[in-house]
Amino acid sequence: MDAIFAADGWLNGAITSANDFLWTYILIAALIGCALFFTFKTKGVQFRMLGEMVRLLGDSASTGKSEKKVSSFQAFAVSVATRVGTGNLAGVAVAIAGGGPGAVFWMWIIALLGSADAFVESTLAQLYKKKGKDSFIGGPAYYMKHGLHKGWMGAIFAVLITITFGLSYNSIQSNTICASLDATFGFDPFWVGVVLTVISLLVVFGGISRVAKVSSILVPIMAIGYFILALVVVAMNITSIPSVLEDIFASAFGFRQVMGGGLGATISLGIRRGLFSNEAGEGSAPNVAATADVTHPVKQGLIQTLGVFTDTILICSCTAFIILCSGNYNSGLTGINLTQAALESEVGAAGSIFVSFAILLFAFSSIIGNSYYGETNIQFLTKKKWVLTVYRLCSCGLVLMFGAVASLDLVWSLGDICMGLMTACNLIAIAMLGKWAFRLLDDYMKQKKAGIKDPVFHKSTLPEIADDIECWD
Repeated sequence: MDAIFAADGWLNGAITSANDFLWTYILIAALIGCALFFTFKTKGVQFRMLGEMVRLLGDSASTGKSEKKVSSFQAFAVSVATRVGTGNLAGVAVAIAGGGPGAVFWMWIIALLGSADAFVESTLAQLYKKKGKDSFIGGPAYYMKHGLHKGWMGAIFAVLITITFGLSYNSIQSNTICASLDATFGFDPFWVGVVLTVISLLVVFGGISRVAKVSSILVPIMAIGYFILALVVVAMNITSIPSVLEDIFASAFGFRQVMGGGLGATISLGIRRGLFSNEAGEGSAPNVAATADVTHPVKQGLIQTLGVFTDTILICSCTAFIILCSGNYNSGLTGINLTQAALESEVGAAGSIFVSFAILLFAFSSIIGNSYYGETNIQFLTKKKWVLTVYRLCSCGLVLMFGAVASLDLVWSLGDICMGLMTACNLIAIAMLGKWAFRLLDDYMKQKKAGIKDPVFHKSTLPEIADDIECWD
């Protein structure tokens, strides 16, 4: 542990410099450019088909699947489990503390536009999915290999996402859980890390079926509970909401600088923390979207798009309003400690305790979902079972313990650089393959207009790439 503490300073400095270059000059432009292009080509699918998304999610939640099949709702729950975590409670606080209230606006923008990225990547994951032992498998590595015919690119992505989610992001989740429980109950971060490791191992060794079942239970409970609490806080501060909104929009465009971060910091932090939370275009959700048993690729693309709205527009906004209503965002606190302090100022000591339990559920569900993302890409790289076992042990053991004792700045900086590299790789792929997602959307809409309630896709619909498609006979 002493070695970890000693390395924090120089390692975080080097990574921060790389982050600033990557995000300032490359990724923000690429993210917004792709989001605008996909929004235009799909005629705003994320807005005009919102009702269809809700209908599909409701239908899939009420439709049972066999023991081995992953339902559309379960796939949605796993992806939301990884989205709804530290980014919603701690990430929003980091963005506001560093970039002011305006960072919230840019989180909204990247969610509203970026959800078109989410639609395209998850639809492509369904199109190019493969038959696995217990369920379908797929994701960016698979559509890079079988869609672009660039196996080397798929291998690079598989390595990046394994490091990002299975290792880096799990450190962030662990770090936030430990910081919250330490602040509220005085629990030793080391022993919290040990408990997290043991429980996570029990779940992830059960495979995607167990991960899906755990997530489909935890996600609705935690999301609904937190949303209700946020509504209570907003209701208690209803007269201050206009001024909160004014702060958000004024700070977003630099008209009123809060915390002295400057307009660049406001935009960069808002987009980075927004992407960390909703993952739209990052290439993570397609890995679980591919596992769903649906009749048309567009169905899961739409459902995963709804996940972006659920994450950022609902849950991230809940945290933002709690913090901004409290007025504590310039207190010097950051991360989960800022969220706890804000809620405690609104509802008393019970607020801090609630956040501790909420982040425990939020972050733990993210840990098991993140671990699966790494697993499916390990399996893309090699079929050797011992490699998968080593990965599981590293992800749930060494990494969770590292996150428990490392500093907040170090784990977030590592997460940013890993997220940036992975997102760049995925954006290139979906920009090149996006035309097939557009064709699939057209096919889906034609069937809907013909009166077919549940459209069905056959690979003969896309004869140009039929040989590259395995699961849509």
